[in-house]
Amino acid sequence: MTITFLGHAAFLIETDQFTLMIDPFLQNGITKMKVADFTQIDYILVTHGHEDHIGSTVDLAKQTGATVILNPELAHHLNKVGVKTHTMHIGGKKSFEFGSVKMIPALHGSSIMIDGEPKEGGNPCGFLIEIEEKILYHAGDTGLSMEMQLLESAEIDLAMLPIGGNYTMDITDALKAVGMIKPKKVIPMHYNTFPMIQTDEALFIEGVKKLKCGTEAILLGGDESYEL
Repeated sequence: MTITFLGHAAFLIETDQFTLMIDPFLQNGITKMKVADFTQIDYILVTHGHEDHIGSTVDLAKQTGATVILNPELAHHLNKVGVKTHTMHIGGKKSFEFGSVKMIPALHGSSIMIDGEPKEGGNPCGFLIEIEEKILYHAGDTGLSMEMQLLESAEIDLAMLPIGGNYTMDITDALKAVGMIKPKKVIPMHYNTFPMIQTDEALFIEGVKKLKCGTEAILLGGDESYEL
């Protein structure tokens, strides 16, 4: 399985049979990939409706026929423009042809811009994804939560955690999250895209090493991939 960081909170997950994308904000100034570059996406997972996460979802779904997994409130708006969706709520788990998805709580907000006005975006979330006998956790935009302790029992192979602060966890809280979750590997995300979330990602990598909890920190640049 190949995990590609497309910048900000966007990731591409590719197996021999399936292609998934999470929070496809391709206008982030980090990735060189554009909508036209993607011919196969089977599923798109959207954590919440803010533009820097829902991003190019509609265009990608229309181009590839992908099913978008997201909350019902966001799906209401996407269905109106002809996008195929599968709706879930916090705590729900569903089997798909590639494995399964569980919707995990995230402490944040959610809205979607329609004709220049913010509309109801339902609950923000993270995703626990089972694929090719691996467990992936994409936290979405979230603050630190004691509920993250529950994720340790999931035996997560790879966690994708925000570290930029201001709108999400900063490095200090993200390290606490790693200590709670104890994933085998962690990739930092949601940092340095905008001035408000500038941080030194090297401090996170070093901090993970000091935790001595068995987690390996992986730093990916834009469009860089990791084989899991």
